[in-house]
Amino acid sequence: MAYASALHCRECGKEYPIAPIHVCEWCFGPLEITYDYDAISRAISREKIKDGPLTMWRYADLLPVDGDNAVDIGTGMTPLLKADNLGRELGIDELWIKNDAVNPSYSFKDRVVSVAVTKALEFGFDTLACASTGNLAGAVAAHGAKANMRTLVFIPRDLEVGKVIGAAIYGPTVVAVDGNYDDVNRLCSELADAHEGWAFVNINMRPYYSEGSKTLGYEVVEQLGWKAPDHAVVPIASGSLFTKIWKGMNEFASLGLIDDVRTKMHGAQADGCSPVARAFSEEQLHVRPVVPDTIAKSLAIGNPADAYYALKIAQEAEGSTIGSTPDPEIIDGIKLLAQSEGIFTETAGGVVIANLKKLAEAGRFQKGESVVAFITGNGLKTIEAVEQEANPINITATVSSFEELVDLKPQVGTKATSS
Repeated sequence: MAYASALHCRECGKEYPIAPIHVCEWCFGPLEITYDYDAISRAISREKIKDGPLTMWRYADLLPVDGDNAVDIGTGMTPLLKADNLGRELGIDELWIKNDAVNPSYSFKDRVVSVAVTKALEFGFDTLACASTGNLAGAVAAHGAKANMRTLVFIPRDLEVGKVIGAAIYGPTVVAVDGNYDDVNRLCSELADAHEGWAFVNINMRPYYSEGSKTLGYEVVEQLGWKAPDHAVVPIASGSLFTKIWKGMNEFASLGLIDDVRTKMHGAQADGCSPVARAFSEEQLHVRPVVPDTIAKSLAIGNPADAYYALKIAQEAEGSTIGSTPDPEIIDGIKLLAQSEGIFTETAGGVVIANLKKLAEAGRFQKGESVVAFITGNGLKTIEAVEQEANPINITATVSSFEELVDLKPQVGTKATSS
């Protein structure tokens, strides 16, 4: 059963019934789910969670839908990997990679969409849609196919080919819009108002959709042995993921499942779209919108909807930061993670690793502290960013050609193989 009891405005507190709405009619603030935490506390336990399915739906009691009817394609319980090689490289004692790139459509967006589509069916919608920078398009298309719903995905025209194909293969109507994500989002907001039967997962379904990101926080806590990490490095686009990971960990604490959360939250943006990082450096809680110009297109939201709430967390959680990094360092971050831990991430992951490196160099991590870097998408989605790395050595099919052109001398820092 769902323990969601109402919606409430995050600004003025006005309460609304559970419905496909996302904005307060009084102050235009965003709406969020109200839960019956007393009832949840009586129903939930570590044992119940551990006995649940090996997907995000083991946390169904804390999601605003009926988990028994979930549109589930196997999302969640992704690996939390001890990154010893990268940790040594960066001087971090206890570094972990939360690899959400292995979800069914290869990004964390499967979490939010699974919740949103389940709720859309509860409301009786027959059409599923979204405004997307790429990963969301793939997740919506996949879940729309599973739910047998008419599906439309709206994307910027200049999106990476891998992400376009990764959505189109599921058979939705793909609409490429001239402009950036903010232009796409404005168009979809108008369409959501004009078409009453359409469930736009990140517009009229947003209060439900965004709750799916909490499961990343839940999983990391469970995988660390029922404790929150000392540090979390999270990519920021709209800011929702950053806020929901924090919310999820704190919900566990409020329910008595773990001790108090003292995690330092570190947001990561690209220099070419860093309104939240800039506001943080200026000690402001409101951003100045920007026109995105970065290879990290999945983070290219110039006017992020949840920036205020992300900034509030970063300012209130002692030791938290929000930083940014230039495009060349994003590529270096992709290569560093791949060559140290065998994980190929998209540009958003490059942003996370580049910012992780900066934090380590600045001495932000103390000896023995646990650090979790959140990798949210697969590198095959953004191969354009690193295609220059494909430089094979061309030889003829002879031993002499191989030995002449390929250097077999041991590289510095590697071990020679004995025969």
